[in-house]
Amino acid sequence: MRARERRAIPLVPRHPLAGLPFGALASHRRGPGSEVIGTRAYRPGDPVSTIDWRATARVSAASGRDEFIVRERRAEDAPRVALVLDRRPAMDLYPPGLPWLPKHVAMREVVDILVESAAAARAALAELDYATGAPHWLPPSNRDPRDELARRLALPPAAPDDSVERALTELGTHQAELRSGTFVFVVSDFVVPVPAAAWHTASAHGWDVVPVVIQDPVWEASFPDVSGAALPLGAAGSEEVRLVRLGRREVARRARANAERLRQTLAAQRDAGAEPILVESADPDSIEAAFTRWADGRTGRAWR
Repeated sequence: MRARERRAIPLVPRHPLAGLPFGALASHRRGPGSEVIGTRAYRPGDPVSTIDWRATARVSAASGRDEFIVRERRAEDAPRVALVLDRRPAMDLYPPGLPWLPKHVAMREVVDILVESAAAARAALAELDYATGAPHWLPPSNRDPRDELARRLALPPAAPDDSVERALTELGTHQAELRSGTFVFVVSDFVVPVPAAAWHTASAHGWDVVPVVIQDPVWEASFPDVSGAALPLGAAGSEEVRLVRLGRREVARRARANAERLRQTLAAQRDAGAEPILVESADPDSIEAAFTRWADGRTGRAWR
């Protein structure tokens, strides 16, 4: 990933936790934190700063001897972030120079934003992809992942069509590393539908699942008026191209079908409890604005 100035996006939980700042997730461990969860008798080695002097005075007065009481707090753990990257050949559309969305460039920009945001939140970051056809797992770590992710994104994409569904299933085998509350950003065009059961299963693990939908607004979210023109068509990853001519009715039908497919994709994700982010440009500022709207929407709900 190339270095550039970018504002990190706040990682705001979908369901904010009372008493904790944004970006901090509740822990089951006792330790340093802002939330007091109880008191107990002083033990040698406890910091003096943890002593509850009022409780100490009451207990000492009642017992007739000095008994120190300390506050116990819930530790505040930084969030964890997992990236699921769709590396199907279709995600390499379109080549530079064409006036359409180069999805592989948009994916790199999305990854840049999420890496920066995870670092700002002191979050351990993990990544899963099927770029070579088999699952590749980068375990959660606070080390800078940019070089490793750049290497993965430079691989020729060879993921199967159902790689997103497979990835969500594969993530379930890493629950010990992806505790409840982990942000799971799934980056794909979602032209290949993901079964609702896969989204529900991911949410059932307690993860905060966020689909990042990268679709070209001309050819995938709609369809241009190319009626009467000779249109070169080919499959992703194939050099074979054939010319076809589409009539006005066929063009209109495809435009309606593509728009409906996107509508259903976003609706299915929301129905499963996910909050999708729609990316329709590879422009860094446009992508950053889409993530900012997502974060602002969550922040607004947290303050209601």
